[in-house]
Amino acid sequence: MKILILGGTEDARQLAERLVAMGHAVTTSLAGRTSEPLMPAGEVRIGGFGGGEGLGKFVIKSEFDRLVDATHPYAEEMHANAVQAAQMAGLRLVRLVRPEWTEPQYAFWKHFPTAEAAAAALPKGARAFLTVGHRTLAPYLARKDCSFVVRSIEPPEKPLPIHATSITGRPPFYLGGETELLESQGITHLVSKNSGGAQTEAKLQAAHQLGLPVFMIDRPVLPPAHDVPTIGQAIAALRLV
Repeated sequence: MKILILGGTEDARQLAERLVAMGHAVTTSLAGRTSEPLMPAGEVRIGGFGGGEGLGKFVIKSEFDRLVDATHPYAEEMHANAVQAAQMAGLRLVRLVRPEWTEPQYAFWKHFPTAEAAAAALPKGARAFLTVGHRTLAPYLARKDCSFVVRSIEPPEKPLPIHATSITGRPPFYLGGETELLESQGITHLVSKNSGGAQTEAKLQAAHQLGLPVFMIDRPVLPPAHDVPTIGQAIAALRLV
């Protein structure tokens, strides 16, 4: 089978590896926002398609038999484009969506629908650890009565204001290092998207051990597709035999 994976996540890389090992012709599409991405097995395409219509035309022209959306849970635009492309190509869209993190007993989680709501709820004088990506920093940085430590794989494209510090890091992260980071930086609040997965969960464990409040940004509502939570179920859903 000829399979296109919309990827960039660890789940996408693991899926590509499994499918290539099974003998399928796999192409993984990467957005190209990371300068040194971890490369999956099989063929790789880097760059955009020109929206859902452009993606659909690419799928049809390249004669893919299967389409998998394994992008980040918060990649709303890409999820919508994948649905449109699958409809154009007449393909069943399999969407690999890792399960959300669940709140431990006696943890201090607060849930917010948007970055704006979370930023507004931070108390004056808070020093927040932001693990929310580049695109939603503005509402937090507008809070000049708070200070921030921003972690991302790539440094922010624009210099951060004086009340924010940038650090870079690539998962996986571990409990000891995350605990040390939160303590050494004097963090009072952790702000995170509910991305799920084991590679970045240690920050939540560290915050729980230190008794820090976690501001969790809820996942967006995605358009309908055939959702599966694991790589094994994604392979089964592709109906390759």
